[in-house]
Amino acid sequence: MTTPIRTRREFLADNAMGIGSIALAWMLQQEQLLAKPAAVTARQAQYDLKPKTPHFAPRAQAMISLFMHGGPAHMDLTDPKPELTKHSGQDYTGEVVYSFVNRASKKLLGSPWKFSRHGECGTELSELLPHTADIVDDMCLIRSMHTGHNGHEVSIRYFHGGIPAVLGRPTMGSWLVYGLGCETQNLPAYMVLTDPGGHPVDGVTNWSNGFMPPLFQGTVLRPTEPRILNLNPPPLLKGTLQQQNLALLDDLNRQHSELHPGEADLEARIASYELAARMQTAATEALDLSQETEATQKLYGLDQDATREYGTRCLIARRLVERGVRFVQMFLGGQPWDTHTGIRGALPAVCKRTDQPAAALVKDLKQRGMLDSTLVHWGGEIGRLPVTEGTGDQEGRDHNGQGFSTWLAGGGVKGGMVYGETDEVGHRAVTNVVTPNDYQATVLNLFGLNHAELMYRHNGQEQIITAKRDCRVVSEIMR
Repeated sequence: MTTPIRTRREFLADNAMGIGSIALAWMLQQEQLLAKPAAVTARQAQYDLKPKTPHFAPRAQAMISLFMHGGPAHMDLTDPKPELTKHSGQDYTGEVVYSFVNRASKKLLGSPWKFSRHGECGTELSELLPHTADIVDDMCLIRSMHTGHNGHEVSIRYFHGGIPAVLGRPTMGSWLVYGLGCETQNLPAYMVLTDPGGHPVDGVTNWSNGFMPPLFQGTVLRPTEPRILNLNPPPLLKGTLQQQNLALLDDLNRQHSELHPGEADLEARIASYELAARMQTAATEALDLSQETEATQKLYGLDQDATREYGTRCLIARRLVERGVRFVQMFLGGQPWDTHTGIRGALPAVCKRTDQPAAALVKDLKQRGMLDSTLVHWGGEIGRLPVTEGTGDQEGRDHNGQGFSTWLAGGGVKGGMVYGETDEVGHRAVTNVVTPNDYQATVLNLFGLNHAELMYRHNGQEQIITAKRDCRVVSEIMR
């Protein structure tokens, strides 16, 4: 039988040398091996992840987004409402903007938890967030977020993609990496740390590159070990044999390039596995938490069952940013903040899981001198209503996109301040309202980018991250 001639693609498929799909995809992207659309502007004509010059001097260099998927109840956590507590059990006289018609009542539900002032700034927080209370002097707490939509998906897409309800748009991480590139060429520029409980609502679209090339898509780390499958080569391929394979592949690529000069497709553009091989070393080192001191691991709660998993991811996030990754985002699976019922048990549980690690991230960045250049975001896509859904032990709160809280720390943001407010029961944002588009424009500004000038041509039109150009940069919260 005649032995068939093997193509280069088949060679690659059979000789991945243990690098794994993530490393391969990243290497292909780095080398501009994936199909790409026409250039967008002269300034952004290069489709690579090399560092790019921002529009103006940046305050932030990297960002970690702790996305609290599902809608944390702001009136129970970050936005004290004495009037709500005073009138708890009475009918709400205002118009309730429901998410689910007839599920929530009109009975006001005061918070079961006490608030107190913390730090030199005196910011009030719930007793459910004792560790966040330690970092209030480094935080800007925005109490006036507003999407105008009560559903998860519509608000998530607004936050991530810039237009409510519209799928298929690049997310914040994609825009940042597109505009600025990355400080490291050994790790992906945009990394996502998912939850053992599964993907959030909308799944992988939360870190989609949308209409941009796959180069700008978030690279997912698995929620459990091994976080990157097949990162290290099997023993029989290690060392000399792997180097020989790389050398052979490089020789094949060179011969192919000489035979087909200027060819732009995938098989004519693969130069070597050297970049992916560098990721073998860089990713392995970045994910090795044994290098951290016992004190640091304890700071993040790795010594406790309740906080170990989320704390591990927060610590990995810091290590990735420390090594030059531009944007890291963490999600929670199973929507633990979506407290329609049983809020008295569910809310303390998710706070117990996330409060210490989130605060530890800010503390750790600060003590390492990284907080000034690293923007940390904490918040979800919506908040909760001031009225009750369910009764007795099953009391909870329905969705509320009319007014809720988020906080930012580091990266050029003023610490120790509260910005904006909701009405007396926490239903609607009433002063200094901040929309997701305002938030996006502000974040890009902190990175030295003008949201109206960072453009990508798609379907013959210049696209920007926000739905409109005249959204507001919230300069009041900037240092």
